Amino acid sequence: MSGQDHKVKGSDLFVAALENEGVDRIFGVPGEENLDLVESLRTSKIELVLTRHEQAAAFMAATHGRLTGKPGVCLSTLGPGALNLSTGAAYAHLGAMPMILITGQKPIMSSRQARFQIVDVVATMKPLTKLSRQIISASSIPTVVRDAFRVAMEERPGPVHLELPEDIAGDEVPDVPVIPVHPIEIPVAHRAALDRAAEMILAAKHPLVMMGAATSRPRSTHGIASFVRRTGIPFFTTQMGKGTVPGGTNLYMGTAALSERDYVHDAIDAADLIVAIGHDPIEKPPFIMGPSGPKVIHVSYTSASVEQVYFPDAEVVGDVGPSLELLADRLEGKLPQAAALLPLREEILGHIADRATEARWPPTPQRIVHDIRQVIPENGIVALDNGMYKIWFARNYRTRVANTLLLDNALATMGAGLPSAMMAAMLYPDRRVLAVAGDGGFMMNSQEMETAIRLKLNLVVLVLEDNAYGMIRWKQAVDHFADYGMTFGNPDFVLYAKAYGAKGHRIESVDSFGPTLDAAFKEGGVHLVVIPIDYSENVRVLVDELRAR
Repeated sequence: MSGQDHKVKGSDLFVAALENEGVDRIFGVPGEENLDLVESLRTSKIELVLTRHEQAAAFMAATHGRLTGKPGVCLSTLGPGALNLSTGAAYAHLGAMPMILITGQKPIMSSRQARFQIVDVVATMKPLTKLSRQIISASSIPTVVRDAFRVAMEERPGPVHLELPEDIAGDEVPDVPVIPVHPIEIPVAHRAALDRAAEMILAAKHPLVMMGAATSRPRSTHGIASFVRRTGIPFFTTQMGKGTVPGGTNLYMGTAALSERDYVHDAIDAADLIVAIGHDPIEKPPFIMGPSGPKVIHVSYTSASVEQVYFPDAEVVGDVGPSLELLADRLEGKLPQAAALLPLREEILGHIADRATEARWPPTPQRIVHDIRQVIPENGIVALDNGMYKIWFARNYRTRVANTLLLDNALATMGAGLPSAMMAAMLYPDRRVLAVAGDGGFMMNSQEMETAIRLKLNLVVLVLEDNAYGMIRWKQAVDHFADYGMTFGNPDFVLYAKAYGAKGHRIESVDSFGPTLDAAFKEGGVHLVVIPIDYSENVRVLVDELRAR
């Protein structure tokens, strides 16, 4: 039989194209319109990881992209299932995480069910993705899939949506070869831009480096660490740039969890030049530029997005790691003033560590962060949901390895913490992985505890209980509104964990917290640990103390 005579289904072509891209898992909830694709997956090397909600599947796929640099893949049916992926698409789009979203659709050559369950998912996904398209020919599938992965991985990385209609998936066509994957290198920065940046840094009397969200790309960390080591310039990080300088912690000045007035802003305000590496304006601003502030050099994969609070004086655009190596070549050994701001370090970090070992009950956020740091090794991963505690982890949790504190300072959505931690535990089964969520955020995707148990993950889930949507309740109080509409009740979390087959633990004293976490990690399996939290420190530190400055 000739190659032209050999027929294959569109779904087989699709799965072959995914295998060609190195995909080993797809996360999702299939529907009727995906059945051909599911059957093709059944006989492939790709594992279908069934989740309990499509949103969780999208968060897991996005976290795969964040941690590996290669797109994670998620799957849903049409209509309601596809719309449930939309929050995960926005999470990946704002967070620059490469991801492929696959959704089903009714047959497009006929309409025997009229418009039942049909919404325009392609149009819905367009503002939430880098590319959204419907596949209208089975023969085009290898080309479309290769292009989708290329677009997802190109700077700035992000999600790509493909809609595979039921009749295209089931259509039999002559076999079409997959498209070979080829590496695409990012050019280094222009020589003139490097010379200009070097001249500005050499002239600065109080230079400072900032590590932004894009510094956490897996491809970047070596060149960034080398730049800091070779220049000796102190650095601070944004929330999503933590841990990107594994060898330079003696130069770490803090993390900008707030936009102004925090202790790290003493260094920012004293700087006459900030080298902003990997800044992405999707993050809440780490500092606010003004006419009397320091000059700023933007170093990143893509040119700066000029905002009211960010308008750099020079740009170094190109592959960040190699470009920084070239910039360091121009600076090494020529910066006697590099450490001018370093004397501020001890006082800044001392203020941040204040009351970190206080034995109050319920415990403060500082104590919780401190005790977690004691039981998580340097390569252990803490995945945060979104809530008031995120500010405290950003300020107080010290990281020495990139992507070991997974927080979202872009979309900042609740519900992502548990699925993100599950993905980390799948990728790194030998590392300690801790999910941290408030009671509000945890309950938004708590059904994925069943998925974690089914996958036999080693995972500890920490629930911080305050019986409220705590961040909004705090802001309500700070803005002098009445305390209204933010509180709720909770299930018995220990029994809740047990119902899924996990181990549940309720912390009754501050001294038992760290040992309980440590014992849970040593035992393995899925554990849920619940602890009350005293958020009165929010007002004392983040309002009264900082306002007094």
